[in-house]
Amino acid sequence: MRGKSLMIQGTASSVGKSVLCAALLRIFRQDGLRVAPFKAQNMALNSFVTRDGREMGRAQVTQAQAAGVEPDVSMNPVLLKPTGDRRSQVIVDGRAVGSMTAMEYHKYKPELRQRIKATYDELESKYDLVVIEGAGSPAEINLREGDIVNMSMAKAADAPVILVGDINLGGVFASLLGTVMLLTDEERERVKGVIINKFRGDVKILEPGLKMLEDMIHVPVVGVVPWMDVELEDEDSVTERFNRAAVKGDIDVAVVRLKHISNFTDFQALSLQPGVSVRYADRAGELDKADIIILPGTKNTIEDLIELRNSGMDAAIIHHARKGGLVIGVCGGYQMLGNALIDDLHTESEVPEAAGLGLLDMNVMFEAQKLTRQSRGEVLANQGWLKPLNGTLLDGYEIHAGRNTFGADAVPWLRIDGKVDGVMNRDGNVMGCYLHGLFDDGAFFACLASRVRAQKGESSALQKPLTMDEFREREFDRIAQTVRASLDMEKIYQIIRDK
Repeated sequence: MRGKSLMIQGTASSVGKSVLCAALLRIFRQDGLRVAPFKAQNMALNSFVTRDGREMGRAQVTQAQAAGVEPDVSMNPVLLKPTGDRRSQVIVDGRAVGSMTAMEYHKYKPELRQRIKATYDELESKYDLVVIEGAGSPAEINLREGDIVNMSMAKAADAPVILVGDINLGGVFASLLGTVMLLTDEERERVKGVIINKFRGDVKILEPGLKMLEDMIHVPVVGVVPWMDVELEDEDSVTERFNRAAVKGDIDVAVVRLKHISNFTDFQALSLQPGVSVRYADRAGELDKADIIILPGTKNTIEDLIELRNSGMDAAIIHHARKGGLVIGVCGGYQMLGNALIDDLHTESEVPEAAGLGLLDMNVMFEAQKLTRQSRGEVLANQGWLKPLNGTLLDGYEIHAGRNTFGADAVPWLRIDGKVDGVMNRDGNVMGCYLHGLFDDGAFFACLASRVRAQKGESSALQKPLTMDEFREREFDRIAQTVRASLDMEKIYQIIRDK
């Protein structure tokens, strides 16, 4: 079966393509195939750094993990990271090539087409099957000429397409029919199956509509997938997570919802821990009752810091810290906690300098080139509440252009490659670092939770944490079981074989 492909496209963004791709990759892996994911172009602020220090979209990382293979930038050759001023940083083969407007990028696309094709061909040659994910909808007819990620990618890979519609959004039959009608004859010929996703209810109610749809589009419905409460890392900021009500726990974690929030997948691990609720806050009043406030990463640190001031959230964060509450900054959020942020080179922002929150004794200077690497940090804590973790190694990755200089009141707590990476204040309740993924093994946050519970007069015994690796494996198998039971897998294998 080597050198085969299957493409999953959708009637719109957020119809569940990424999750279905992950589920199918796990199913194919369970069936004995060596499989890999591919998406020609991703637009997301949730990214990941590969073993060789290159940057790729988080969705294909999750899909690679479902497939049981090492994530590689060949699985996502183009990544766009919006910077907030109608521009995006363009990352090709894991390296930033510049910042472009939509029109500038449109003119750049022809240079990418052959590069993407060559990357895909090499990837396909190594695997039995490649599952390709589209982006948005293939029926954006105004974008057809410059398309590099939907039907043009299907043609380049000679891939059969399964079209996915989200019934939870409403109008699923109209969206599926309309999408197929807007395709060219050649494109329509590639669509070999349809999936209706996120259904709540009895499938028998849908059956008359399914038959009518098949008669209209002359394509079989290969399955109806029920609604799944999926807790895998999200692709980008188009997520239901921000608006989801947190399950109430004895520890309340408020993650500040920055305008350009990035890599919020860092905090997925927190909601897995016993008695912990995680919510996203975008108003000062929502921080009042938090036990822990987290400032996350951002693609535009200074401008998001200015937004914090304009909303009054800065004062709420400072008040929380002054009364002894825990404040944690990761990457861009870590930079905000310092005294001054200087971006003379306009690496991230048009604003050259801004005062930080003044909660950590450090200054941040933005440099022209960002650091992207997988890293291992060592906890430094001979005393204080972090002492149980002294010498513990935390694995993660770094994506930042900032370089910190520390003052006398900055207390080191994390070291990477022999250098101080993370610091805290002298009271130990405000801290930060550049290491994404520091919560994934559960041990670091379990220590934080123990401190909070002790402050509240509750049992502070460390509980055995669930790691993200353990959780992901469980989730992959769960969604694979549901999707396998919902789809006509024999038909899907036939579609692949008949490529």
